Amino acid sequence: MDRNTIIGLLLIGLVFFLFTWINRPTPEQQEAQRRYNEYMDSLARAEQSRAADFTAPTNNPAIVDASTNLPDSTRSDLLMQQFGAFAQAAEGVEAFVTLENDKVELKISNKGGRLYYARLKEYATFNQKPLILFDGDESSLYFTFITATNRVINTSDLFFVPVKDGLPDNSVIMRLMIDEGSYMDFVYTLKPDDYMLSWDIRSVGLNGILSPNTNSLDMYWKQIARKLEQGRKFENQFTGLSYKFTNDNVEKLSEAKNDDKQLSNRLKWIAYKNKFFSTVLISNNSFEASRLQSIQIAETDTNYLKEFHATTSVPFDPSGKESVGFTYYIGPNKYSLLREYDKNTPKGEKLLLDELVPLGAKVFRPINKYFIVPIFEFLGKYFTNYGVIILLLTLIVKVVIFPLTFKSYMSSAKMRVLKPQVEEITAKFPKQEQAMERQKATMDLYSRAGASPMAGCLPMLLQMPILIALYWLFPTSIELRQESFLWAKDLSTYDAIISWNFDIPLISSFLGNHLSLFCLLMTATNIVFTKFNMDATNTGQQQMPGMKMMMYIFPFMMLFFFNQSASGLSYYFFITTLISILQTISFRFFVNEKKLLMRLEENKKKPKKKSGFMQRLEEAQRMQQQQVRKQQQQSHKQQQQQNDKRLQRKK
Repeated sequence: MDRNTIIGLLLIGLVFFLFTWINRPTPEQQEAQRRYNEYMDSLARAEQSRAADFTAPTNNPAIVDASTNLPDSTRSDLLMQQFGAFAQAAEGVEAFVTLENDKVELKISNKGGRLYYARLKEYATFNQKPLILFDGDESSLYFTFITATNRVINTSDLFFVPVKDGLPDNSVIMRLMIDEGSYMDFVYTLKPDDYMLSWDIRSVGLNGILSPNTNSLDMYWKQIARKLEQGRKFENQFTGLSYKFTNDNVEKLSEAKNDDKQLSNRLKWIAYKNKFFSTVLISNNSFEASRLQSIQIAETDTNYLKEFHATTSVPFDPSGKESVGFTYYIGPNKYSLLREYDKNTPKGEKLLLDELVPLGAKVFRPINKYFIVPIFEFLGKYFTNYGVIILLLTLIVKVVIFPLTFKSYMSSAKMRVLKPQVEEITAKFPKQEQAMERQKATMDLYSRAGASPMAGCLPMLLQMPILIALYWLFPTSIELRQESFLWAKDLSTYDAIISWNFDIPLISSFLGNHLSLFCLLMTATNIVFTKFNMDATNTGQQQMPGMKMMMYIFPFMMLFFFNQSASGLSYYFFITTLISILQTISFRFFVNEKKLLMRLEENKKKPKKKSGFMQRLEEAQRMQQQQVRKQQQQSHKQQQQQNDKRLQRKK
């Protein structure tokens, strides 16, 4: 790796650090963000109460309160005015029906007939409490529709009747009764040993009860994302709202800020995603004309991260000839599991639920999808400790790129043994205006000897996509969640050895309030490896002032970049760098540099046929030198003319 490449990488890291520091929010901006969050919360509450506001008929009677002592006849009249044919379903006591299998426990409320509670049995929160995705008002889903008497009905105001007769144990019908011949059924069926809950909406005899032009139901769905993991920063970063267009790709709202989108295209599914778990509502048909919102919750709230809202509509047939079908996925963001669901879909239709797992951008996702994840899955069949699996993965990657690594070292060794000759060239062309001649002579030396400065960069360029892909995979890989290794209790989050309860100005926003041991080890090994590289790439060419110090800045900055990230990721980088150091030491032991220099001297004696590329490169250098000399001559001529004019003015 040559000097220019190293400078470029260091400058990129430095610019990123300075940009983040300069653009950190000021106290005024934080206060403005807080006020904006409160404003969005008020909009969400207004959205929830919107349907209830519409339920009053034109004469606007008082809303019936179950706790109010009214005569039965008066209560019945008020309910009839407010709800019309649905009046008998407007009163009741909330109760729950539980559906469960070995993976999930779900509770369905008779009020609104909605999914009320969801717990994943195989998982726990970071502090070992039951992992509940939502409970009670943390989630809400209801439909609104217009009756034939022009009343707007909201299902969240009505009580459904559970029907279990003739159904399997993991099924229930929540029935919205009008009379014996008219009702709406919500049919829930939990599949055995699965995270899927099917939900069908069926209607019987609603033709004359609903508005004659009813062909769809307006749906509103809200959920608040709980904080389930250690460390808010990275959990919040990977918590968001995703959606899939019908017969198209998966997209998402911004995870870094409040976002609101109005979509006219049809959607196949909408997902409210935590870092490791998701609640996905999949339509058998499609969602129409959807508005999606993601709202950040203030960091002072230690229980919740974000609030998600979806306002949409679904096709509906009041005659009951066709039902409305949905499927809930309530489970982990596990790539291998989500990928399996595409195998059971109709030919040509893909759910693409596996894209809920952030494997990186399109450029890097294939690396995880076709290389890293299959290796992970293969090794997981034979090893249960993921610290060992990461070590084996590191060794596999190192073995694959070993030929390139050795070639890189040999390139550096060739340039190192040619260092005395390069220093002679530098002494021959010491002046700054002789830089082009010096560079040309140096490149000519490398060409005749068979050394290539660019050859050292190839292994790093090939490793970089893998490192970036792993940067995305490890923090969100549920396989690493709560997997311990050595002192790290959870490889999916940081392994703090020192913590404090106060903020350090300009530091805490990057470093957090702790120090991670694997991150410290990774930083230390990178500094050592930088020293090895500096020795290996010391070719005798002139370096910029302060270059040596700059080369140590980037490894130190990695402490700030990775201290709050997954310890499994820092552990991988630590092992990778440590192996690279050991490889460098072994290469130096086995490679005889005296023999290498003799071989290079022999190469210089052989006639070299220049490639077309080298000829074009030399021609470009020659033209550049001519241009530089021409500019120097013009500058000298202009200077002479100015001197002559000054002399004439003095005379």
